[in-house]
Amino acid sequence: MDKVVLVVDDSTTVRKFVAASLNMKGFRVVTAADGVEALERMPAEKFDLIITDLNMPDMDGFEFIRTLRETPEYRDIPIIVLSSMTDLKNKDYALELGALAFLEKPLSTEAIQREVFRFVNKTIQHTG
Repeated sequence: MDKVVLVVDDSTTVRKFVAASLNMKGFRVVTAADGVEALERMPAEKFDLIITDLNMPDMDGFEFIRTLRETPEYRDIPIIVLSSMTDLKNKDYALELGALAFLEKPLSTEAIQREVFRFVNKTIQHTG
């Protein structure tokens, strides 16, 4: 069974880049443009990992993480923050709320894959 990752970011470009980076390693990726849309997608899937931005309309990443951690059926899903809001205050707050890692934009395909594999216990498939 494929591992399923939810990517939450208001940038279509970022969603497509992260999805392509993970698809090439066999992950199935579902995307959402903000926390509200992501929460609407939650009941339909069992996500193995969530990658979220912080700065988004309607529901930002902080509120999204807080909501997930307060909801029993979602509280144990690993969350990685992928954001350009890289000051120490934002990093610490995201981790305090329950994110497990904080990645800074812009990011390479390899860095995304490495962090995702770290939390879903898969061995990286080397190509070439």
